[in-house]
Amino acid sequence: MSRRVESPVPLPSLDRAPRSVRILGIDPGSQITGYGIVDVTGGRAVPVEWGSIRSDGEHSERLRNIFVALGRVVREFKPVEIAIERVFLHRNADSALKLGQARAAAICATFEADVPIYEYSARHIKKSVVGRGGAEKEQVQRMVQMILGVTDALQPDAADALAAAICHAHERNTRELLREAAVKI
Repeated sequence: MSRRVESPVPLPSLDRAPRSVRILGIDPGSQITGYGIVDVTGGRAVPVEWGSIRSDGEHSERLRNIFVALGRVVREFKPVEIAIERVFLHRNADSALKLGQARAAAICATFEADVPIYEYSARHIKKSVVGRGGAEKEQVQRMVQMILGVTDALQPDAADALAAAICHAHERNTRELLREAAVKI
């Protein structure tokens, strides 16, 4: 499942850098891996593409599917930076291991592009987008829609991936502001 925005909606400033930056956000999962791409240009962020990679079958087949499908996304959309959700600890060790492997497959799928990868915890992403690290999935979905001007319903995994990209855009903006301040001192 995928959704393209044909005429993106300009958004409030997220980044003051004059150059265009395409960010791929990834929400890894062993059964559903979400992805979302935003362009941050001259202080505006626009959604480009989002979707979910659904995987069935044996675990090794699911990992292969994540690797191949996400590799296609990277080749087609050519992001210059990648933001991925960091794995949190599970009570179930087997689930944590499978999630970690899915995350590794997603990361490896981006290596051919040779672009920087930034990792953020789920709490950090939620706090950046919603204002609360303990926000519910529905709150993240609604805020992503509002921030990006998306009127269509977003699947939870795609919304989480877009949230990772938005979080990274905010972090880039903060780093840029700090650099500007350091130059003035």
